[in-house]
Amino acid sequence: MSRVCFFFLVFQSLLLLLSFPVPSLSQQNATVSCPLNFTVLRQLIPNDGRTKVDVRTMCRYVLQSLRLVKSNYLQLSGNFGPPPNASESCWSAYQDLMNEYIPNFDIRSSCGFNTSWIYEGCMNITTRAEFEAVVPNSMISSIVDNCNQSLDNGSPCASCTTSLSNLQASYLTGSSIGNVSDCTAFPSIYAAAFANYLGPSNIGTARCLFSLDFTSIGSSKKTKKKVILVVGISCGFGLLLIIGGSWWYWRKHRQSKMKRSKKFMGRSDRGLGSALESIGGGSSLVNFSFDVIKKATRNFSRDNIIGRGGYGNVYKGILEDGTEVALKRFKNCSAAGDANFAHEVEVIASVRHVNLLALRGYCIATTPMEGHQRIIVCDLVKNGSLYDHVFGPREKKLSWSIRQKIALGTARGLAYLHYGAQPAIIHRDIKANNILLDEEFEAKVADFGLAKFTPEGISHLSTRVAGTMGYVAPEYALYGQLTERSDVYSFGVVLLELLSGKKALLVGEEDQPSLVTDWAWSLVRNGRALDVIEDGMPDKGAPELLEKYVLVAVLCSHPQLYARPTMDQVVKMFETDMSVPSIPERPISIVATMDDIERSVSTSGSSVLVSPKGYHPYTFESDHPYDPKEEGQTSGSRIEGTSQSQSQSDWASSGSNTVGGGLNNLI
Repeated sequence: MSRVCFFFLVFQSLLLLLSFPVPSLSQQNATVSCPLNFTVLRQLIPNDGRTKVDVRTMCRYVLQSLRLVKSNYLQLSGNFGPPPNASESCWSAYQDLMNEYIPNFDIRSSCGFNTSWIYEGCMNITTRAEFEAVVPNSMISSIVDNCNQSLDNGSPCASCTTSLSNLQASYLTGSSIGNVSDCTAFPSIYAAAFANYLGPSNIGTARCLFSLDFTSIGSSKKTKKKVILVVGISCGFGLLLIIGGSWWYWRKHRQSKMKRSKKFMGRSDRGLGSALESIGGGSSLVNFSFDVIKKATRNFSRDNIIGRGGYGNVYKGILEDGTEVALKRFKNCSAAGDANFAHEVEVIASVRHVNLLALRGYCIATTPMEGHQRIIVCDLVKNGSLYDHVFGPREKKLSWSIRQKIALGTARGLAYLHYGAQPAIIHRDIKANNILLDEEFEAKVADFGLAKFTPEGISHLSTRVAGTMGYVAPEYALYGQLTERSDVYSFGVVLLELLSGKKALLVGEEDQPSLVTDWAWSLVRNGRALDVIEDGMPDKGAPELLEKYVLVAVLCSHPQLYARPTMDQVVKMFETDMSVPSIPERPISIVATMDDIERSVSTSGSSVLVSPKGYHPYTFESDHPYDPKEEGQTSGSRIEGTSQSQSQSDWASSGSNTVGGGLNNLI
C-alpha cells in the first residue's frame, strides 16, 4: 500500500512540472536594455527642431547622430558599440526619440539600416584597446595634437579632419559591415571620445567631426530670403555707383565666376570645390558630366577596366566624339579621397610635357545611387606600362633602341617635373608600373597621387614616407627627408630593371631578399658591367653605350644622397658623349654576407672599373680612412651640418666629396 502511495505522489509531481510553461528560445535570448544614451542629442537639437526635410537629408542626420551617441558610449565604456543582444532595444530607444521630432519616420525601413549594424563595424574592432592596437602611438599622438582644441572654427577643424583622414587611409583599410560605424567613421568616433577635451556632445565637436548642425535644418528658406535681400540692396547701390558698360562687364565677370564655382563644388565639400576652382581658372580642363562618363565607360563595365590602384580602378572610355580616354575613378570618396583627388588634379593640370601623362578633365558628382563620384580623365596610352613589357608575358624582349628611348623619355619627364615645373614637383612613386608607353614606345610618367610640390628655396621636405618598397631612397625611408634626388634613386632602380629584366626586389638562395641595386653594384665593382644587361636582348648596342647606361643606373641608385646626379645631368649624359662621373664606394648592404663585409674592410683607396674588353675605363672611389687631421675638411660637406644626427651626416658625407667635381662639369 505504501508503494502505491509513493508512486502516486511521484506521478502527481510530474504532472505539476509539466503544467508549468517552458520558456521559448526567444525568451531565453531576450534583449537587454540599451546602454546607449540617446538623450545627449537633446542638448544639440533646438526646441523648434520639428521640421520637414527630405528622407535623404534626414537619414544623414540620423546616421551621424548615432555615431555621436556611440562616441559618447565609447568614452564611458571603452566599447565602440552595444552588445549584440541590445541591438533591438537600442534601435527602439532611438526610434522613440525620433518620434518626438519627426513622427511616423521609421529609421530602419526609411534609411535601410540592418538591426545588427548598430554593434558591427570596422575590421572586427569593438573596443578602444583593439583600436589602439591597430593604430600606432605616433598616429594617436598626431590626432591628439590636431584635435584637442575647440573645433568651432574652420582651421582647427580642417587640421583635425585631415589627420583623421590620413589615419583611416593608412591603417583602417579592412572590411566594414554596413555604414553605421564603418571604417570611415571610426577615427571620428574615437577622436571625439578621447582626443578632444570637450567631448562628443560639444556643439563644435559635433559640427566638425559628425557634420551635425541642427540649426541649419529647416532654415534654408530664411537664409535664401536674407541672401536675396542682401544681394538686392547691393545691386541697388551698384546701379547708382557703376556706369554703363563697366557695370555690366563687372556683373558678367562676377556671375561667370559664381557659375564656375558652383560647377566645381556641386554638392561636394567646400575644400574640394575651392581647390578645383583655383586649378581650373584659365586652363583648358573639361568638367565632364557624370552621364557622359557613364556612357563612355558603358556604365563602368568590368570589361572596360584596364588597371587597378590604391585609390580605385582605371577604365577605358570612348567619348561622344570618338576619342579614347582613360578614366581613373576614385573609390571610398571621403575627406581623404577628396584631398587625394584635388591634389592629383592640381599636379597633373600644372604640367604639360610629351613625357608626362596629359590630363583632359575631371568629373565631380553626387547621385542618390552612386554617391560621391570623383573621376580624372586622361589620354589613353594603349601600349601598357613598362612593367607589362619587362615582366609581363611577352612574345619577344625589348630591343636596345627601344629601351634606350624609354630611359631617355622617362629621364626627360622627371627633369621637367624637377626643373621645368613651377613650383618643382617630386613624384615620390616612380616605378615600372607608373611608366606608360604609347604605340611608339614614348615614355609617359603617370600616377601623381603621391606627388609633392617643393616650395622655392627649400632644400628638402620632411614628410611621412610613401612609395613602393624597393624603389624608395634610403634617406627618405630612414629619415623622412624628401628631395628631388629621392626620385633620382627610384629612376635608377627602374633603369636597372629596364636594362637587366630583373625586379627591384630579388629573392636569392634560402629565400634571402636582396636589392637589384646591390646585385648590379657587385657586378660593376668587379668590372663586369655588361653582365647586368639582360640575356637575349635583341639588337644590342655598342658595348661602350651599354656600359654607360649601366653606370648611370648604378650612380642614380647610389645609397648616398649627394653621390646621385640630378635628372638634368642624367639627360645630358644620355644625350651627349659626356662620361659618367666617378662612383663612390657604397656602404655595406643591410643584407650583406660575411664575405661582403670582409671584402669591404680589405678595400681601401681608389679602384678602377674596367670592362672585360678593356675599353673606356671608369673609376669609383672608396671612402677615405678616418684621419683626425681631415675632420675639419670633410665635416663641411655633410648635410645640414650640426642640425642633423650623426648617422645622417655620415650618410651624406661621402657622396659630396667624391662625386661633386664630376657632376659640376655637367651643369
